[in-house]
Amino acid sequence: MSECVVFSQLSRKFVDEAEGTPPAAQQVIYYGLAIGHHLGVIDCLEAVLTCEWQAYLAWIGTLEAGSEARRKMDGVPRYGEIVIDSSHVMLLANAFSAAQAVQTAQQQAWSRDLLSMLHDIHQENAIYLMVRRHHE
Repeated sequence: MSECVVFSQLSRKFVDEAEGTPPAAQQVIYYGLAIGHHLGVIDCLEAVLTCEWQAYLAWIGTLEAGSEARRKMDGVPRYGEIVIDSSHVMLLANAFSAAQAVQTAQQQAWSRDLLSMLHDIHQENAIYLMVRRHHE
């Protein structure tokens, strides 16, 4: 059985408008959206980066030991998944930028891809990444 880590990025959101939803219930959903709640909203995630499990561990191993960024990325081995949102952009961007000096060419490519995704989140706060460990 092989393992990998998949970074999925929010590609769009939509309101679950199941047939037969009463108009009053739809109004609650739209009110919830207006005040910032995600009641009835479905997030569509698209896989944007995949790396083999051991390669992921080596890649995050290039981050400064004991750093907050390393702790964040170690959440995948510890919990099986993490979410990266706007609150993590500067932390991770600085850490992965600095780590490129000691990374292999493949790790540098992944770091550039991640930095691009972090830039997207910085530009649009609603975007986030879900990073999950997958067993195939």
